[in-house]
Amino acid sequence: MVADLSQLVKAYDVRGVVPDQWDEALAALFGAAFVQVTGADAIVIGHDMRPSSPGLAGAFARGATARGADVTLIGLCSTDQLYYASGALDLPGAMFTASHNPARYNGIKLCRAGAAPVGQDTGLSEIRSLVERWSEHGAPVPAPDTVPGTVTERDTLADYAAHLRGLVDVSRVRPLKVVVDAGNGMGGHTVPTVFEGLPIDLVPMYFELDGTFPNHEANPLDPKNLVDLQARVVAEGADLGLAFDGDADRCFVVDERGEGVSPSAITALVAARELARNGGTGTVIHNLITSWSVPEVVRENGGTPVRTRVGHSFIKAEMARHGAIFGGEHSAHYYFRDFWNADTGMLAALHVLTALGSQDGPLSGLVDRYDRYPGSGEINSTVADQADRLAAVRAAYAGREGVAVDELDGLTVTSTDWWFNLRPSNTEPLLRLNVEARDGTTLAAVRDEVLALVRA
Repeated sequence: MVADLSQLVKAYDVRGVVPDQWDEALAALFGAAFVQVTGADAIVIGHDMRPSSPGLAGAFARGATARGADVTLIGLCSTDQLYYASGALDLPGAMFTASHNPARYNGIKLCRAGAAPVGQDTGLSEIRSLVERWSEHGAPVPAPDTVPGTVTERDTLADYAAHLRGLVDVSRVRPLKVVVDAGNGMGGHTVPTVFEGLPIDLVPMYFELDGTFPNHEANPLDPKNLVDLQARVVAEGADLGLAFDGDADRCFVVDERGEGVSPSAITALVAARELARNGGTGTVIHNLITSWSVPEVVRENGGTPVRTRVGHSFIKAEMARHGAIFGGEHSAHYYFRDFWNADTGMLAALHVLTALGSQDGPLSGLVDRYDRYPGSGEINSTVADQADRLAAVRAAYAGREGVAVDELDGLTVTSTDWWFNLRPSNTEPLLRLNVEARDGTTLAAVRDEVLALVRA
């Protein structure tokens, strides 16, 4: 096909409908372009459980080997397992997944050696240009002296699990009953191996690998996809519940009452533990939508908080620039220095299990100290003109006394008792609003005022 990549290549990855927007022929071109842009003589490839993933991964491998690169295929894996392989083997990597998107989608998450991210500014735009040109005019024939690369299969699951468990002291964890909802995604592949031997009574939900997602979307960020887990935690009298998204790089937590735990509270909890593990010092990265509680907890535990834009490429860049020990986002992405600055929800889950299992109280009591302020969650508004509505909101607040305005990522307005952030979606005609305040009455008032301006 002659490729129209305008909707396929996103800011951080490749993602679209198969075969409408892309197919195996295009995947082979991406493999060839990836090798050319990275200059790699060897790469590692993994894939999720979607029906189209093995074929796309194999085509990508063919494109890469035709350019002379050796390929290590690690087969079925979570995205953070692919990052592990990229880091441990010191190879650029390609993960075939569309994360939480519906079954008809697929995509590629790319990284350089050591799990360093590939985004628009770090190679993805060059890859896109090559694929567009080659899809129209044909890929150039490799030089006559090019020796095709080899393909080797390797299982990294046990090594991945061992690496994660080496980063958390699980030796004093009391027995816990844990319900895990894998959403028919890759958590069903990784959780049994990672949890093996721990004092955990595991109650599995939807562990069957099925890329058609027969039970619910593998997107725990949407509350409706947590309902089954919440009910099961209460029914089982479990200590907590964990929900993973389709490629199992994000982890959401439910307490013993079946109540969702804010990813900001998890970020603060893990930050305190990582700071303690590093002698009470270190830098922690948080995006600008995480709760006030995150920088507060970081400072209280001797660390230095650094605020950054939303998005894994920005978080990872700041992690590297500051030598940060940990980073967290409101979307339940958690990044660790000792995991090549990459994100792994599984390691965050092990921290939560260890923190809970090292004391006698319930999870709800444990996270209370980290969940300090009411928040709105993300509220989306469809608008005809994003820039016009952002300007209107900015004008309404810019002159107010005691109010600070910044535009690090969208529009953030901060007062003594509240803050809000309003960001445009990169892919849809939406503005995304997040509000936090010191009390619920103030939260409601600020939320309603901003939404009235946005939706005017």
